[in-house]
Amino acid sequence: MQIFAGLGNPGPKYAANRHNIGFMALDRIAEDHGFGPWKARFQGEVAEGRLGTEKVILLKPTTFMNLSGQSVGEAMRFYKLDPGDVTVFHDELDLAPGKLKVKTGGGHAGHNGLRSMHAHIGENYRRVRLGIGHPGRKDLVSHYVLHDFAKADQDWLDDLLRGIADGAPELAAGRNDRFLNAVALRTAPARSSKTDAKPKPSEARPEPQPEPEAEAEPRSPLQKLVDKFR
Repeated sequence: MQIFAGLGNPGPKYAANRHNIGFMALDRIAEDHGFGPWKARFQGEVAEGRLGTEKVILLKPTTFMNLSGQSVGEAMRFYKLDPGDVTVFHDELDLAPGKLKVKTGGGHAGHNGLRSMHAHIGENYRRVRLGIGHPGRKDLVSHYVLHDFAKADQDWLDDLLRGIADGAPELAAGRNDRFLNAVALRTAPARSSKTDAKPKPSEARPEPQPEPEAEAEPRSPLQKLVDKFR
């Protein structure tokens, strides 16, 4: 058994915030893989199901971001799991929008949700870091993460979430590389071989055209008469 925990803030006010991309990832997994209904449990919302051969508990803490570790720690102790059985999906300022990376262990880099996770279960859990980009200045971060995704973000966001759901069974099986491949197929699909390629410089040059023949000079009647007896 494993726990996939998404980080975010509860309630409709925060539902579309950049900070809630972890919740969004779990919602898409639950929808695409037929998980059971969400139920209140462990200071959060829980849905149960299977990803491949693995039984997985999806958990969205309702403690607000800064206390996420309380909910995850409670669920982990109830099921007698280790930190290595926990995967956390969270927003990542240091990755460009739509980019994704997977890592196990390491610091929390000032992320309050991860800080709480460290305090309650330690650092040896797996993280799926979901890039949302950085506003450019530290003083703008709070407003940025607590603001809804822009309309212009919807295409890449949808591709990313679909890719996560596609690859979720591979993630549950511990095959991180295959999970990343599944995401890449959605976010950076291979270009069709039928796509018109730009011609090479040599191909782009026009073929040389033959020079026009010079027009013959007009012939006099006497010259035409001489031509008949040649």
